[in-house]
Amino acid sequence: MLVPRYILAAPALLLAAPLSSASIQQPQVDPLRFFQGRTETVGTVKIMFHKSYRTHSIGQGRIEPDGSLVLLQRVQDEGKAATQRWWRVRQTAPDRFVATMSDAVGPVAIDKVGTSYRFRFKLKGNLKGEQMLTPLPGGRAALSNLKVRKMGMTVATTDGIVRKT
Repeated sequence: MLVPRYILAAPALLLAAPLSSASIQQPQVDPLRFFQGRTETVGTVKIMFHKSYRTHSIGQGRIEPDGSLVLLQRVQDEGKAATQRWWRVRQTAPDRFVATMSDAVGPVAIDKVGTSYRFRFKLKGNLKGEQMLTPLPGGRAALSNLKVRKMGMTVATTDGIVRKT
């Protein structure tokens, strides 16, 4: 079974929203602005019946005059040629966003769930991706967990971290 190379698809667009607790209050950060400038993502891809491999991407983002984010990522999967992925993300309501991504089939839905952000999208080959991004204290990094399913069964996962550089 072939699973697309872009398993670490979601760029962690919204990880800049800081965690809060009763004892620590951090100012809210515009989650799209986290990707203005340069970001780096590193992770491990695990595909059913295949050996795990490392993935690494460098992103360069800018905020357009209409407030949307445009992000270009250079993705380098271990043992494979580098590829490029682009995103365009806009906010549609408080804690809700919609995106287009070069690797997705149709729109990407993004919503805040607790302190995390959930990305849901379809991929070629009747695959469905769901990625959870959990901001880390300080607003400069987030943990990323992506599950790719086919016919309800998880066929691939990616665990990683995204950092603003």
